[in-house]
Amino acid sequence: MYKRTRRKISASIMASLIFMFVLSLCVILGAGLLEIRRRNYEKLERYAELFHLEKEGELPEPGQTSRSNSAPKPDSAPAPLSVPNLRAGVPGFESRPDFELSTFYSAAFSSKGEVLAVDDGKAAFYTEDEIVETAREVLAGGRRSGKSGKLLYIVKDTPGYTLVAFLDNTVTDSSLDILLRTFIITGGSSILLYFFISLLISKRIVRPLAENDRKQKQFISDSSHELKTPVSVISANAELLSREIGKNEWLDNIIYENERMGSLLKELLDLSRAENAETPMEDTDLSNLVTGEILAFEVLAFDRGKTINSHIEENVSIRANRTAMEQLVSILLDNAIKHSTGNRIDFLLKTSGRWAVLCVENEADPIAPDKAEHLFDRFYRLDEARSSDGHYGLGLSIAKAVTDGHKGSIGVSFSDGKVRFTVSLPL
Repeated sequence: MYKRTRRKISASIMASLIFMFVLSLCVILGAGLLEIRRRNYEKLERYAELFHLEKEGELPEPGQTSRSNSAPKPDSAPAPLSVPNLRAGVPGFESRPDFELSTFYSAAFSSKGEVLAVDDGKAAFYTEDEIVETAREVLAGGRRSGKSGKLLYIVKDTPGYTLVAFLDNTVTDSSLDILLRTFIITGGSSILLYFFISLLISKRIVRPLAENDRKQKQFISDSSHELKTPVSVISANAELLSREIGKNEWLDNIIYENERMGSLLKELLDLSRAENAETPMEDTDLSNLVTGEILAFEVLAFDRGKTINSHIEENVSIRANRTAMEQLVSILLDNAIKHSTGNRIDFLLKTSGRWAVLCVENEADPIAPDKAEHLFDRFYRLDEARSSDGHYGLGLSIAKAVTDGHKGSIGVSFSDGKVRFTVSLPL
């Protein structure tokens, strides 16, 4: 039980750390990416503002060069256009290092879709044909800004032509990839370290609870063993006394209460053994065992006007302690017979994947969810008025202890006026 509690504490700690890590990663990378894209678009806008086409033969501005994009035309044709060099000698925003070191590309198109000029960024990476092809795809897409591969782009309409300007984002994307990998490796290593720390923390948290539970179980075991002797002596003396004086009301009360005490001690010892003892395991034919227990309880069920309908899958074998399994099945059957409000009890044994599944279903009064979750607690009874009828609220506690000892699980569910106890045991 406390191993599961430790796992839950560790899982809670790790879930919180992973959530914070992912949140921090998203915030840092998201904020960084947004800021980088804002600055890149700002540079693209400035590039587009500085861009202008000049007729071939005109002198470029100081520090600028002209590059023709088309072959010479006949005298009747309009003069070809060229694009200025925006990389040097221009004061202001564009003189910033990040602007000067950026690689821009652009393509200008006439209203008829003809290529007027191409800026290939001094052939940094993309050819003029690739720039024109990408620009045409951007125009066909209809978006005014965005990203195409490693290129960030904007579309600007100006008198006489349409400009598609690109900014090479390769270096920025590579830097972000490196940052992401570094963050994940560092964060993953930290989370792994925190995982081992969380195991230590959960162990320290659970240790006092486990120690208290161990002492409680030890007390129950020791007190039960110690009380066996006086109960046996009282029973023997009461029997001898009844032979001497015959039937006596007060003596009958002593015998009755002593029998109740003996029954309680037996259940306490069973619970103690189920919770603490290292029970030897062996290959057990569960199908045969369940069939035998059902036959034994059919007489008790018949006396109470009930029938047991069983559906037992054959050759279901598990690694278990036979005595503990007999006790588990008998507790489930006894509980169903005593508490069923109908006359039919269904018992099912089947295999499901790597599990052997036991199901006991019977009609029962509705149970509130807040009470149902305590059904497997020690000394818990739904009806406190039944505290003197020989029921001490330990049967289902013993069943749970047996199931846990076999690395299985037990649960209860309610539907359509019926209660179902389900036990899953590893094959």
